[in-house]
Amino acid sequence: MSYPSQAILEFNPLFVFPMVVSASTTKITWELLPEDFVLDDEPVDNVNQPSLAAALTESLELAGKLPETALATTNYGICATVNGKFVIKAPDWAYVPQITVSREQIQRSYTPHKQGQIPAVVMEFLSDSDGSEYSNKHTYPPGKWFYYEQVLQVPNYIIFQPDIGELEIYHLYENGHYKLRSPDENNRYWLTEMELFIGVWQGKRENRQGYWLRWWDQDGNLLFWGSELVQQERLAKETAQQEANQERLAKETALKRLEELEKRLRDAGISD
Repeated sequence: MSYPSQAILEFNPLFVFPMVVSASTTKITWELLPEDFVLDDEPVDNVNQPSLAAALTESLELAGKLPETALATTNYGICATVNGKFVIKAPDWAYVPQITVSREQIQRSYTPHKQGQIPAVVMEFLSDSDGSEYSNKHTYPPGKWFYYEQVLQVPNYIIFQPDIGELEIYHLYENGHYKLRSPDENNRYWLTEMELFIGVWQGKRENRQGYWLRWWDQDGNLLFWGSELVQQERLAKETAQQEANQERLAKETALKRLEELEKRLRDAGISD
């Protein structure tokens, strides 16, 4: 796959660089990563990344929104081959609507088109790093922004700053470029590919008090975490027990009043 010259010139007119990703030099193919390819084993940039990613996946799964053929990843390599060189980016969280191979074949990495669909969503959780999430770098290896937008062509690129709760959602439009979206009246964003809203929620999970990304269905119902479902079940049992106790007390009170009334009638010499 190659891009027309006009699209690249709009992106950066000064595109004459060594090994630049441009219309005249770009060839994108989808090849499986060799088993002996050495993947980077670097720690995540944001200490909250594992918890944030796990929370997103857990609520999808519990709500039945994560089909067996779908793939939700965290810090997991998504591959393409640009000009004969492997390019691998590992977004903090990503969602692939459908894979077409067994999960055993994608244990190390995932190649769109070869092993399934392109991701519908990729996310990056910002920390005090170098801002690589916005990198439009064309030269090899290309920056994250360029890779998600121009190589993978992911429909939704989400950048979240968990420390301050700032959420940016970029959608890929027909011109082939990302554009920042505006939230709705509830400060949420509808993701057509997932048929869900996403937004920022403030609260506590796993001893972390702060901002989280949460899902809502089309009716505005929050997709719960497992801990919340357990708490709801416990509260429901407690409520049911309280109602049962109140019903028992009401019956006992009514029975006691009936016994007192029968005693007064007997004392008054009135009997059946």
